[in-house]
Amino acid sequence: MTLSKTLKTLAISAGLGLMLGGLAQGQMATQPTPPPEMDAWLKAAKLGSYDTGKHDWAEIEKLAIEEGEVIIYSASSRMGKVASAFMEKYPGIKATSYDLGSVKTIEKTVREQNANLFNVDIVTTGGSGQVIHELWAKNRIVNFVPDMFYDRIPAENREPVLIRVLEAVVFMYNGEAYPDQPPVKNMWELTEAPWKGKVVMKDPLQSLTNYMGVATLVQNADELAAAYKRYTGKDIVLSDGVPDAGYEYIYRLLRNDLVILKSGSKSAAASGKPGQAKPPTSFGAMTYYRYNFSRGLVNAFYKDIDPAAKIIYPTYTAIARQAPNPNAAKLFTAFLLGSTELTADTKLEKPYKEGRSAELLLGLLPYFEPGSKSPRDDVPFPEGGDAWDAMKAWTVDPDFMFREGPKVRDFWIQESAG
Repeated sequence: MTLSKTLKTLAISAGLGLMLGGLAQGQMATQPTPPPEMDAWLKAAKLGSYDTGKHDWAEIEKLAIEEGEVIIYSASSRMGKVASAFMEKYPGIKATSYDLGSVKTIEKTVREQNANLFNVDIVTTGGSGQVIHELWAKNRIVNFVPDMFYDRIPAENREPVLIRVLEAVVFMYNGEAYPDQPPVKNMWELTEAPWKGKVVMKDPLQSLTNYMGVATLVQNADELAAAYKRYTGKDIVLSDGVPDAGYEYIYRLLRNDLVILKSGSKSAAASGKPGQAKPPTSFGAMTYYRYNFSRGLVNAFYKDIDPAAKIIYPTYTAIARQAPNPNAAKLFTAFLLGSTELTADTKLEKPYKEGRSAELLLGLLPYFEPGSKSPRDDVPFPEGGDAWDAMKAWTVDPDFMFREGPKVRDFWIQESAG
């Protein structure tokens, strides 16, 4: 199937098709002047251009308790635990988190605001291209960085939208079956006959996490081409109509009977279930490594796979346009980032969910695990989390995602159906 025919395909997946749009080469997102009704709300809430960067937290807490509620649209099921912990700390505020997944979080926010419904206070999700271009750049969310953390968060993690947590997409293998070293050293090995039908991933059309991972493979086509030559000693020969090594890698994975599932946890279980003689490799969120501890899996990371071991993607958090409870939203945002007493030298002890560790981690607690990293530069790693810094990374680019994402999606739809 040629790429030209692929890109003419009009198949549109629900959710992703609604959000994805074109962006001219090199164009960057900007936030327009807010309309009068939004500007009035911003002024009353001391947000946007009315945010001085100095926050009176005693006043914010007082007003938040008067509001009495905070509503969260989230891509993470773990946000419910954060909401429960928040209510323990602030019993006068009811926190309700809706676990919508990444696609539906953005889709629901857009549809409600298009209907002039402003029901939500916090929007927190991945999907960097859509968050920046469909939400922030269209005045659907407002960035808010609590002042006590401003200097503790690098600029790239706080602008244009605050990153709540950094996570990664990785290849994982069964550490029990391969105790001494990983079964492959180069990504291209997974496209060959020994791995036919033995690479597993959640459908990227149902997961913005995996969608970002697949698109970032395409973005790094030159590095994939160089890795191919290191592996084979030859320049890569592209299939008919495939423009570069990034698309070629996806093409060959699919032609090698890639197993596509509807669940990321099932993908992780496929590679990590103990007792397998010839287990598959999985591609998905690094955070599924936590199931080694909670579900008895035996996954391990490909820490040195050529050309990159992980693809970093952000999960953002912002205050929704015309949020009914803006002060509760500010308080919840600060809670998400942990205690000000937490530093890089803090010694946190397991179980993290109890005692002093839980008091310091606050909203970071459910994400304090290998495969996740705080946006703050002064938070220690959890046990086993130091692998993060040792793994070569590519990083999701919001502009590439928004500009080229539709082509990647259409290519995937066409070739996965072939």
